Amino acid sequence: MEIITTPIKDLIIIKPDVFHDARGYFTETYNKEKYFANGILNNFVQDNMSKSSYGTVRGLHNQKGEFSQAKLVSVVVGKVWDIAVDLRQNSETFGKWYGVELSDENHLQFLVPRGFFHGFSVLSDTAIFTYKCDNFYEKNAELSIIYNDKDLNVDWKIPAEKMLVSEKDKLNQCFQEFLKTI
Repeated sequence: MEIITTPIKDLIIIKPDVFHDARGYFTETYNKEKYFANGILNNFVQDNMSKSSYGTVRGLHNQKGEFSQAKLVSVVVGKVWDIAVDLRQNSETFGKWYGVELSDENHLQFLVPRGFFHGFSVLSDTAIFTYKCDNFYEKNAELSIIYNDKDLNVDWKIPAEKMLVSEKDKLNQCFQEFLKTI
């Protein structure tokens, strides 16, 4: 496996080894010993999966305090544009975002550390998205910032008129409102 750094400290892309032959391919999607040997020390406790249609935008989500989560995200079917926003208070890249295309063709994984808000948009007809979390979901600890916040200016790679956004995500607070709470 290969570890690819990004311009944001601790936010990394993982390129697993993929073995192709006439039957298809094989890849190890997670091996605790290999990840630990590469400095990825998260103790993942929950796996999640979602299926979404083209244009779906999910995010930007996080959990606060003791319920904060790191996520190891990947795509089993299709293609997504995955976004992480650095909202670690003492980070030099606070308020900056980074995106990476994850697909069933490139097999990349994205490690989103605690302190980042996360979201993705679906670029293919359908996508099946999976992620491991190093902490359990807690509804009362949810934090969200609206997907189309003008200050963050995230490029979701989807035309606005084609975006499918949940009613809940349309009501999320803006970045400036979030800043007042920290």
